[in-house]
Amino acid sequence: MSRLTVFLAALIALTIGTAGVLFVMLPGEDAGFPQRSSGAALIGGPFELVQHDGKPVTNETFNGELMLIYFGFTFCPDVCPTELQIMSTALDLVGEDAAQVRPILISIDPERDTVGVMAQYVAHFHPRMTGLTGTPEQIAAAARAYRIYYQRVEDPSSNAAYTMDHSSIVYLMDKEGQFITHFGPGTQPEKMAETIRTALGNG
Repeated sequence: MSRLTVFLAALIALTIGTAGVLFVMLPGEDAGFPQRSSGAALIGGPFELVQHDGKPVTNETFNGELMLIYFGFTFCPDVCPTELQIMSTALDLVGEDAAQVRPILISIDPERDTVGVMAQYVAHFHPRMTGLTGTPEQIAAAARAYRIYYQRVEDPSSNAAYTMDHSSIVYLMDKEGQFITHFGPGTQPEKMAETIRTALGNG
């Protein structure tokens, strides 16, 4: 990740930690974006996307399950697969209760991450892993709701032509889609599993 990404991730973490007292303005946002000065953290909200099996979904599709959400892309060389593997290992450690948790990868690269590509990619991780993609507008709306920074970066030296610079944060949401906590890059799967068990009431 670039220094800019690390800096923005730190700001997002600070926003979460102060329960919404601070507000992180993402690129392209204006002062009219909904804000709260106190109360719950400014993380999460409605989204409309497409599941890796081609079915349209919304945030309400996953009501009744904890959501473990990560924003990334399938062409990511290292950070994204590492975080998805951590999520998968954590769910394995949770055991049977992992049936109450939905691990989700939301693509920030809809140009390349088609439904078919997402289906092939998430199959490499946990059996419950769900890949979501959509139009650029749908992805942008979801990213704003979760305070995620991402930006296309041209890379002529790569066969992929471009890469995506982005925040690397895993969010844990409750069964009604409300923010519980977040995990920074490289969180140990044991710690993530412990937090999930606590959220399920089994900690």
